[in-house]
Amino acid sequence: MNEGPHPIEVLLVEDDPGDVLLTVEAFEHNKVNNTLNVVNDGEQAMAFLRREGEYADAPRPDLVLLDLNLPRKDGREVLQEIKNDDDLRRIPVVVLTTSEADEDILRSYHLHANAYVTKPVDFDQFISVVRQIDNFFVTVVKLPR
Repeated sequence: MNEGPHPIEVLLVEDDPGDVLLTVEAFEHNKVNNTLNVVNDGEQAMAFLRREGEYADAPRPDLVLLDLNLPRKDGREVLQEIKNDDDLRRIPVVVLTTSEADEDILRSYHLHANAYVTKPVDFDQFISVVRQIDNFFVTVVKLPR
């Protein structure tokens, strides 16, 4: 018997409050009650993922949505650290960024990003893109538990 998709834990690493708000809104309008955790810079992201300090009780994300241009620790560094860590590398990372630069796309895939998505500037398109990512990782992809 199919129980439908299971909710997943998502970590959004984003420093732009407007983009955080749009992402939260997109998740709230989706039919699956995934948990969206938000951190605002690369150092917080790594502390959350490694469950350090204030994040000691943080849930293990099933999916990371990662902006590249972050304060304190760049998204590219975060991606590299995640994929070089035996304990974290299995977590899918979707780069969700404004950059359309070929260099960023190539480097992200070289660092083993699972997908690279450029943020649309249009509100409705942004909501649609986030919903599609969410839907894909909840209903299509089998994630490790």
